[in-house]
Amino acid sequence: MIDYCDYWRQNRKLFTFCWKPNLLSTGSQRGQRRKRRVQENRRRNDRRDGHREVEAHQAGGRSAFVGMKIEFAPLNIPLRRRLQTAAVLQWVFSFLALAQCCLAGFVLLALSDWWTVALLYAGWLWLDWDTPTCGGRRSQWVRSWSVWDHFRDYFPISLVKTADLDPRKNYIFGFHPHGVLVAGAFGNFCTEATGFSGLFPGLKSHLLMLPFWFRVPLFRDYIMSGGLVSSCKSSLSYLVSRPEGGNVAVIAVGGAPEALDARPGALKLQILNRKGFIKLALKHGAHLVPVFSFGENELFDQMENPTGSSLRTLQDRLQSIMGVAMPLFHARGVFQYNFGLMPYRKPIHTVVGKPISVVQTASPSSEDIESLHSVYLQSLTELFEQNKHTYGIEEDKHLSFI
Repeated sequence: MIDYCDYWRQNRKLFTFCWKPNLLSTGSQRGQRRKRRVQENRRRNDRRDGHREVEAHQAGGRSAFVGMKIEFAPLNIPLRRRLQTAAVLQWVFSFLALAQCCLAGFVLLALSDWWTVALLYAGWLWLDWDTPTCGGRRSQWVRSWSVWDHFRDYFPISLVKTADLDPRKNYIFGFHPHGVLVAGAFGNFCTEATGFSGLFPGLKSHLLMLPFWFRVPLFRDYIMSGGLVSSCKSSLSYLVSRPEGGNVAVIAVGGAPEALDARPGALKLQILNRKGFIKLALKHGAHLVPVFSFGENELFDQMENPTGSSLRTLQDRLQSIMGVAMPLFHARGVFQYNFGLMPYRKPIHTVVGKPISVVQTASPSSEDIESLHSVYLQSLTELFEQNKHTYGIEEDKHLSFI
């Protein structure tokens, strides 16, 4: 008869060797299955919440969200770049919000104990009401502020001269494209940062702006100091009719509607029906100069708004009512590079073309206007084609006129 207890004592090492690995293997399999279930539940929850983590348990608790990676600016940025960012930030603020702040400040001043100051300014405003249409009130001191040098270097902006201009003549610069915030036109023609007075001695530049902005207290005085004037017909006529010459009226020909098409790579210009400046050039004998600003449309992205879409219809309606365009643009921020209202650091090269001689015609006919308009379009096209290779435009890219 077999003594099982004695048999177990003699062979227990063998039993232990045979059974332990199986027990360990079974426990390991259970642990792996449990781990897989936990991971599957985690992935299911992440998909439900829209925040799927990429192997968070292997990254030491750090998680990256798909499609939501924010690239922050480094802390060790040189001081000169910080100054450039600050200069552009104040410019964007001036363009988007300074007018509203000035108006609110004036109203608060009128309602405070200092209402007499507001009353005195209102009297001055009434006396000075026509100044924006009579050449404005430029300040060489404001145009030469060092902040504009930092503004220029942010992009950077450069002004390219292709021909000499006689300071005894008056000129109309047709600026293209409008872009979102007309950064190239402001930097080149409202400041001395790019050396306009040195490149074109004897000439004074005036950038034309919507008349609405010159009705805002305090803000109007600030923008006039840079050389901005009203874009109404009488303002342009005043500049180009001066017998002593030396005036340059800079017009963003595409106007507010063209800003709605301003996005990287866009070469569509609204100009086919823009002939008012052609008529005034003929009437006053002002020479026409095409100007193309390479890189102007590369500064901002814009929400898709094709013609006929509900967004574009709303934007066109607001533009017709208010007179100003409302592009929904975005680019980078101050402390990060993914979103915000700060423009991208893209170079802007503003090329001033050769002047088109205009014979003064007191009463230009439709044929005269059409003929000069065709010459202008041809000169603008040649200016673009001759310089596009230099500034990174591909050979198969051409201007489109609408």
